[in-house]
Amino acid sequence: MQAWRVHTPGEPREAMRLEEVPEPVPGEGEVKLRVLAANVNFPDALLVRGQYQIRPPLPFTPGVEICGETEDGRRVIANPSLPHGGFAEYVTAPARALLPAPDTLDDAEAAALHIGYQTGWFGLHRRARLQAGETLLVHAAAGGVGSAAVQLGKAAGATVIGVVGGKAKARTAEELGCDLVIDRTSEDLVSRVKEFTAGRGADVVYDPVGGDAYTASAKCVAFEGRIVVVGFASGTIPAPALNHALVKNYSVLGLHWGLYATKEPASIGACHAELTRLAAEGAIKPLVSERVPLAGAADAVQRLADGTTTGRLVVVPALGRTSDPAPDGGAR
Repeated sequence: MQAWRVHTPGEPREAMRLEEVPEPVPGEGEVKLRVLAANVNFPDALLVRGQYQIRPPLPFTPGVEICGETEDGRRVIANPSLPHGGFAEYVTAPARALLPAPDTLDDAEAAALHIGYQTGWFGLHRRARLQAGETLLVHAAAGGVGSAAVQLGKAAGATVIGVVGGKAKARTAEELGCDLVIDRTSEDLVSRVKEFTAGRGADVVYDPVGGDAYTASAKCVAFEGRIVVVGFASGTIPAPALNHALVKNYSVLGLHWGLYATKEPASIGACHAELTRLAAEGAIKPLVSERVPLAGAADAVQRLADGTTTGRLVVVPALGRTSDPAPDGGAR
């Protein structure tokens, strides 16, 4: 089969190589899956660069979430067992962790439903306890993680402020349903939030960016507001001033979704059931901006790492083989 492999950590375009390799053999408690679609995530870029908290043995195949097909023909969502990641034609995955792919979503959309939406749901509902009528501020609102949080916030009845970088991403955030879109490249985030909320500030801040985004968030979070720290896509890990949190009466909440799989595994399935319900109702739908063939995986990971993408890039191995749909098509 074909699979992308990393022999030496580095930038995705240079470090990832498309190779012919043997199909993976399932271990105890694992199943073999044919990859229907593999979503591109920021952790994939960190894995390739050797900067992720998990460092699989070299060589390895990146790709942390897929929609796949079991040998008996079931469509499932899975996290492949590294070092045999999802940017390949076949993977192995833990059988107990497989989740049914919603019928209302195609393969690419189903592949993009899992990590980003689970992170958003746990961050907004379990950690921040977002309530209907509250104001939610989402950084990187046009990206894969941010767009999921925007949709989940709207589904929860919140007023959503989306922060983006550039006019093209602003249009995407508007189409997602943000009540206010702030272009951080040309507008002052803090003053715009305070103006929009009549001086109160945002009740909940969803921050997958860190760096300057966190600094601005602390300046415009509401009394008894909650800042949910999801990641550091900016590359800068902020150092919160705890005296500031004390005098303004706000909370800083960490969210490591992967811990739920080990500490409270039943919660993952319960969350998936809720996401499936919301997808069936049309309240959420992964924003798949591009479907790329397997040969384009390294370029897709690089573009995500460079911050030039909107929505989700999804690798579909079947694309480009025969008369399959164009990379930006929606068929499966």
